[in-house]
Amino acid sequence: MHVKSGDKVAVLAGKDRGKQGTILAVFPKKERVLVEGVNMVKIHAQPSQENPQGGILEQEAPIHVSNVLPIDPKSGEPTRVGYEVRDGKKVRIAKKSGEPLDK
Repeated sequence: MHVKSGDKVAVLAGKDRGKQGTILAVFPKKERVLVEGVNMVKIHAQPSQENPQGGILEQEAPIHVSNVLPIDPKSGEPTRVGYEVRDGKKVRIAKKSGEPLDK
C-alpha cells in the first residue's frame, strides 16, 4: 500500500473529492482506509454502556485506497509515491518534490 496510518492525504474521487484528512486506520486485506472527516455515514445505535442515550451517530466509513493520494510535505499538493533505499532502509518518496514521506 502506498499510504500508512497517520499520513495526510487528499481524496481524489467520490462525494468528498477535494477534501483532505489524516488516515486513522488502514485495512490492507480489503484495500481500504479510514480518513478523518471523510465519507461520514449515520449509524443508528441502540442505547449501550458506552452510549446510554442511543440515537443517530455520525462516523467515518472506509474508502478505497485508490481514491486517496498522500500530500507532498514541500508543496502541499497530492503526489504519487515512489520508493528508494536510503541508509539500508526502503523509504517512500514524494514524486513531485523528491522529499521522503516517512519520518
